[in-house]
Amino acid sequence: QVQLVESGGGLVQAGDSLRLSCAASGRTFSRYPMGWFRQAPGKEREFVAAIAWNAGNTYYADSVKGRFTISRDNAKNTLYLQMNSLKPEDTAVYSCAASSTYGLSRVGERYNYWGQGTQVTVSS
Repeated sequence: QVQLVESGGGLVQAGDSLRLSCAASGRTFSRYPMGWFRQAPGKEREFVAAIAWNAGNTYYADSVKGRFTISRDNAKNTLYLQMNSLKPEDTAVYSCAASSTYGLSRVGERYNYWGQGTQVTVSS
């Protein structure tokens, strides 16, 4: 079992930066690919970024490429999402996820562990 807890969300202005963290419990964290997803009010959940178990590969949504960076520290059981040059359209609840059954993926249904989410609000 893996439990995930996000933190670091908040209210910022356009152009600002935020770093989200996802603390994981469980010894097997380092073996799982991890991802960040977001959901804005009235919209479907969308993929943001994903990272392989050893950080050897990463995926990004086109909308965040060049602005967001996903990373992980397996020694600390923590996943990160550095978000720079934030835009109002980045406003959403951001959730981290882990997959114990699939490899690195952009597909939310392939992740079987989820955190509760943290709110990010970007004002214009």
